[in-house]
Amino acid sequence: MTAVTKTRFFFRDKDMYSAFFRMTLTIALQNAIVYSVNLADNIMVGRYNQVTMSGIALVNQIQFFLQMLIMGAGDGIVVIASRFWGGRDTASIRKTASIGMYVGLFFASVLWGVVYFFPSQVLGLLTPEQAVIAEGVKYMRIVCFSYILFAVTNILLATLRSVESVRIGFYVSLAALISNVLLNYTLIYGHFGFPEMGGKGAALATVLSRCVELVVVLLYFILADKKIGMKLSDYGRMDRQAFGQYLKVSMPVVASGAAWGIAQFAQTAVLGHLGETAIAANSISSTVFSIVTVVIYGAASATAVVIGKALGEGKRDKMPEYSRSLQVIYIGLGLITGLLLFLIKDPIVSFYRINEETHQLALQFMTVLSVTVVGTAYQMTSLSGIVRGGGDTSFILYNDLIFIWLIVIPSAVLAAFVFHTPPVIVFICLKCDQILKCFVAVYWVNSYRWIKKI
Repeated sequence: MTAVTKTRFFFRDKDMYSAFFRMTLTIALQNAIVYSVNLADNIMVGRYNQVTMSGIALVNQIQFFLQMLIMGAGDGIVVIASRFWGGRDTASIRKTASIGMYVGLFFASVLWGVVYFFPSQVLGLLTPEQAVIAEGVKYMRIVCFSYILFAVTNILLATLRSVESVRIGFYVSLAALISNVLLNYTLIYGHFGFPEMGGKGAALATVLSRCVELVVVLLYFILADKKIGMKLSDYGRMDRQAFGQYLKVSMPVVASGAAWGIAQFAQTAVLGHLGETAIAANSISSTVFSIVTVVIYGAASATAVVIGKALGEGKRDKMPEYSRSLQVIYIGLGLITGLLLFLIKDPIVSFYRINEETHQLALQFMTVLSVTVVGTAYQMTSLSGIVRGGGDTSFILYNDLIFIWLIVIPSAVLAAFVFHTPPVIVFICLKCDQILKCFVAVYWVNSYRWIKKI
């Protein structure tokens, strides 16, 4: 037996636990606020008009695709820069952050061009419902101007996360929540002398909230950052060696995010072709799911930093102890989250002004998610946190491609359009990978073959 596997199942490392839980809770709180903005949007628009909510739900799938791309670019920064942070090499962190920003801006600009000039064609891929498409186009032609703002803000936050500066994310999200709710109330319904704008008002509120986010994070870099020392001039330099290193590490992450974003797009298209009811129910359940899983996603982000930093400090021998203890924590998080989602589903759905069919379908979808979230908590956090933090970014890409395109999408298409099963069965097919991936995660994480040099 190698030295790697001769280890205690649990370990005592106060510094590691302190860093992990501090970052997990801070990022979770940040994400909770971010998704609360989405929930507020969802509920306020849902109470305004169900068709409008369905149209915006489709547009949000495009936002999700952008989010996956930007997260990929940001995670590439985290994986590399957290190693440099372990060695206190801030000059290399600045080079990596600059490259990540260019990549993020490229993705945001391309997606803006596509949806601004071809909005009906893009939404037509998701549903044949013309009323839903019409409402979505109104929203998308405005909200797409938030894409570049979103990219810049989140690349900057990823840069800060790589050096364990995560508290600023909370303040950014809090500013977004306050501004978005106030602007939604004002512009959707037409208060304080403003006209009633409906979906267009929700879009404008989102753009203005993104401006607020960006201002807050820029002020932090200018006035408070003491770790990185990033200046505007740093973004005018391109280091070839750093660029090659970034591409090698981050492109599998970006490709994995793109594949997942396209898969979500395809999943929405499958449900979209089942009718407006399925679209609305999926929008409600997905939004609530995002909020209750904030601790899980926070744990994944924190793990990537903790593992990357430890390897940068030369603590390779600690990886088995770290990973085993973290896996137990992930399972516990999944069980708690699943129970919470199951208990709150009825009161949450009752907030929406929707028809009875949509109400019941949303409850069914959330029941499914309360089970599959246990798998999400283990496999996603293990792979995106431990494996990705260890430098193995390619494995996750191949794993996602296999499950998404060979299992999830084919099974859902067959269930929906060949066997004509009820929407809840189609939904189960779309979420089955969250359980199946656990078997792969158990094997790969405990093989320790994910520990890579960068």
